[in-house]
Amino acid sequence: MKNQYNLPCNIAQTLNIIGDKWTLLILCQIFKGNDTFNALLENLEGISTNLLSNRLKALEKDELIIPVLYQKHPPRYRYELTESGKDLEDIFYSIILWGERHLKKCYKEVIHQSCHHKIQLKYYCPHCDKMINKNELFIKDIE
Repeated sequence: MKNQYNLPCNIAQTLNIIGDKWTLLILCQIFKGNDTFNALLENLEGISTNLLSNRLKALEKDELIIPVLYQKHPPRYRYELTESGKDLEDIFYSIILWGERHLKKCYKEVIHQSCHHKIQLKYYCPHCDKMINKNELFIKDIE
């Protein structure tokens, strides 16, 4: 699916990187600590070994993960998220929150670890130092 979208749009260009089938699920599993090939294979029911291998290579090429050798003979790697890979955490939470509101059957929820209550997504403007309502947002083209 690489470079499927040739549009001057952040969403389109981001989907060129993370929009392949399984890609976000692989990244989410690494984020959750399932960071070896076998752990990924075990936690992503239905993915083939070839597809997982190809996705991991693409994610490394796109600098979202880095392989770290943890066993020399035979060579085995665990995968770490790069800073840009870690920045996808907000996307994982946003998708789960969307699913809570719109899926017929919800499988996950995002809760506050301390009090165990559901959280809400909020927007903050550091310039104004205030919380922003969604109706105050707009997408601006960069010239």
